[in-house]
Amino acid sequence: MKIKQILALLEEMAPLGYAEDFDNVGLLVGDQDAEATGVLVCHDALENVITEAINKNCNLVVCFHPILFSGIKKITGKNYVEKAILKAIKNDIAIYAVHTALDNHPEGVNQIFCNALGLSNTKILVPKQNYIRKLVTYTIRENADAVRNALFQAGAGSIGNYDNCSFNSEGTFTYQGNENSNPVVGQKGVLSTGTETKIEVVFEKHLQSKVLKALFTTHIYEEVAYEIYDLQNNYQKIGLGMVGELEESMEESSFLHFVKEKMQAEGIRHSSFLGRPIKKVAVLGGAGSFAISQAIQAGADAYLTADLKYHQFYEAENRILLADIGHFESERYTKNYIVEYLRKKILNFAPVSLPSGIILSEENTNPVKYL
Repeated sequence: MKIKQILALLEEMAPLGYAEDFDNVGLLVGDQDAEATGVLVCHDALENVITEAINKNCNLVVCFHPILFSGIKKITGKNYVEKAILKAIKNDIAIYAVHTALDNHPEGVNQIFCNALGLSNTKILVPKQNYIRKLVTYTIRENADAVRNALFQAGAGSIGNYDNCSFNSEGTFTYQGNENSNPVVGQKGVLSTGTETKIEVVFEKHLQSKVLKALFTTHIYEEVAYEIYDLQNNYQKIGLGMVGELEESMEESSFLHFVKEKMQAEGIRHSSFLGRPIKKVAVLGGAGSFAISQAIQAGADAYLTADLKYHQFYEAENRILLADIGHFESERYTKNYIVEYLRKKILNFAPVSLPSGIILSEENTNPVKYL
């Protein structure tokens, strides 16, 4: 099994198009055409994790946080990033990062967070913006079903809990082909007129090449007329953070002790208690101070995230309980999810394809220690 085949599965799990623009996801180091010996899944691809991969005969490291985040001009081993990259390159180890591609996925980081706390009735807290596009195309009635169904198969026409969504209308077409044309309907050099079906479907922008391929493959016209628009709608299906409900309401102190136990947090910083029970809970794995107002607007009784600064606790405004449980802790179970996903996709169907299998890293890469 080649590394690129595993990468294709990872992109199914967390499409790279879901990632935030500032992020650096995907294959960061290595040769995707190399044969895979094993996969080591970790939180951070530090030098000690690369050493672990070498010792366990894994030539692909799948990490949550990208070890290469901002631009780099030299690789001399002068810092922890360069040391990890050098060791990976010297030992032919590929590094692949998922980060915000999995943050934004409806089954990703924040659903994992919710599952750990037993939250139900979950929905996205901060829906992704400007991610939906609309395709408009035109064809004769006899070709409309084939085109529409192909677009659906390519992933177009999905809106929330509904699939195969489209809008269809009929109108009159006119065209006249020149001497080099080969029209399916009418004759070259003659003005043709008739009835066409206008098909409109929405799609996630990372699917555009797949959607257009389906269009061109099934459309019978020599020249395919189509239009693509960026839509301004919030996309409720993907985004950062989630909000859900506890099975039973909890007193504030008991709730925080519950969170501390479930997320294995060494300590929790929180805003003032409000003397109200906690039932509706918003979560956002990693640094989530930017979504305090969205958590309040969602009607959450508590908001669990990480990396809150001093003044940001004031933003609770006596309307919500803010709790910083730690960056690593809020994303703690992500690597377990990736391991389970890959084992289900690969080992259950091809148990001999990876000599060393898919391994959960034993290295604790949390840089924050507690006294």
